[in-house]
Amino acid sequence: PQMELEALRSIYEGDLCFRELSPVSFQYRIGENGDPKAFLIEVSWPETYPQTAPVISMDAFFNNTISSSIKRSILDKLMVEVEANLGTAMTYTLFEYAKDNKELFMENQPVNTVTSVSNSIAIGTPDVPASKKKDKKEQLSKTQKRKLADKT
Repeated sequence: PQMELEALRSIYEGDLCFRELSPVSFQYRIGENGDPKAFLIEVSWPETYPQTAPVISMDAFFNNTISSSIKRSILDKLMVEVEANLGTAMTYTLFEYAKDNKELFMENQPVNTVTSVSNSIAIGTPDVPASKKKDKKEQLSKTQKRKLADKT
């Protein structure tokens, strides 16, 4: 794995989609930022890798809009690749396979629901703190006025 680690570092150097979480754990974002069909895969190497399969996970918060059935089907397809590549350094292969098959993987992911959900969140959340902040400012100014009035 040491050689594979160095290879991954050099291949993905400067690639914003790639993240090394630890020397045996890596994340790769498949798809551009803001792409509703983008997803993140995490590959971790157990002690016995590459003789045994790496652990592939899609538990990242980034994937929380993807339905569990789609995650499962992506992981199943990746595991087929893993089986085919056992005994060889395969992390790069898995990431590239996911990139090549992104459309296929996500063909059943309903984009519209995701967009509407993210929109409502984007619209709903900023309003809440903003209105709170306004209230606080007004309260402050009132108390400041009171203090001023008390002083005079």
